[in-house]
Amino acid sequence: MQVDMQKAMLWEPAGEGRVRCQLCAHRCLIPEGGRGRCAVRVNRAGTLYSLVYGRLVSQALDPIEKKPLFHFLPGAPALSIATVGCNFQCEFCQNWEISQYPREHDGAVLGERLTPQQLVAQAKSAGAPIIAYTYTEPTVFFELAYETARLAAQEGIRNVFVSNGYLSEEAAREISPYLHGINIDLKSFSDEFYRRHCGASLQPVLDTIERMVGLGVWVEVTTLVIPGWNDSSEELSWLAEFLRGVSPDIPWHISRFVPAFRAVDRPPTPVSTLRRARQIGLEAGLKFVYLGNVPGEGEETFCPGCGGLLIRRHGFYVLENRLSDGHCPDCGAEVPGVWT
Repeated sequence: MQVDMQKAMLWEPAGEGRVRCQLCAHRCLIPEGGRGRCAVRVNRAGTLYSLVYGRLVSQALDPIEKKPLFHFLPGAPALSIATVGCNFQCEFCQNWEISQYPREHDGAVLGERLTPQQLVAQAKSAGAPIIAYTYTEPTVFFELAYETARLAAQEGIRNVFVSNGYLSEEAAREISPYLHGINIDLKSFSDEFYRRHCGASLQPVLDTIERMVGLGVWVEVTTLVIPGWNDSSEELSWLAEFLRGVSPDIPWHISRFVPAFRAVDRPPTPVSTLRRARQIGLEAGLKFVYLGNVPGEGEETFCPGCGGLLIRRHGFYVLENRLSDGHCPDCGAEVPGVWT
């Protein structure tokens, strides 16, 4: 099958015609003619190429709350884009039709052809102050994301990733000058869970959370709570305590699971489990803990100083926002985030 290719970033020759991809924590050693675990980077004659540069499979204007990012320009529209492919193989993936498309279709790649310049122009035309690289894992379309983010930043447009957190240190440092926010999925605090259900490991994700905070990128974290897999109070406490140790200002989004892909034998998460997880997070010392996929509950932002209601939401929509400059209008306490 003939597909267009763009020379990849972040790789090195590895001898005997092989290349070592340095884009994510898998650090794939790819033989001639082979692809990385993402299924969208290929070795051709000792050079690594991206197969998804400028091949948009999904594009929409979403509220930033859908990412979810609750402390990042509340209510703002984000031009949200994705290509096919992912460096994880999560059994419970909610977007598996596109994330796993190359694996499910003999390596095929599809998508509308758009350049970084066209994407930035679309964001400006739509009045979107944010471009979100989302739906699938943005690391696997890094070249497109990097070029678009660089151009967008020059135009005053913010860039956010919605990521599994598996990007390498090199990739994180490369994108960080142009990346303003990131929501990282912390799927579990168990390495066994990551290996069994995602085809990955835990530590690189923890490293990315710490690294992005250190690089000055605004970080929020999401955990999809799956009954019987990652919903024990012990594991949720470990996870919350880790986040608290990085920064108590990190918003933690606890999201309800619904059966999907290869995890259709799991029941939806009881709302009582989510409430218990939220309480665990607050007791661990996190200042901002939110519920996801439960419209109308656990979505408000309260002042960490006086406890007053600052932002009222329903689903992905902001109903009231009393924050104008990042400070509580009642007590003056600073509320961490990107507000202006």
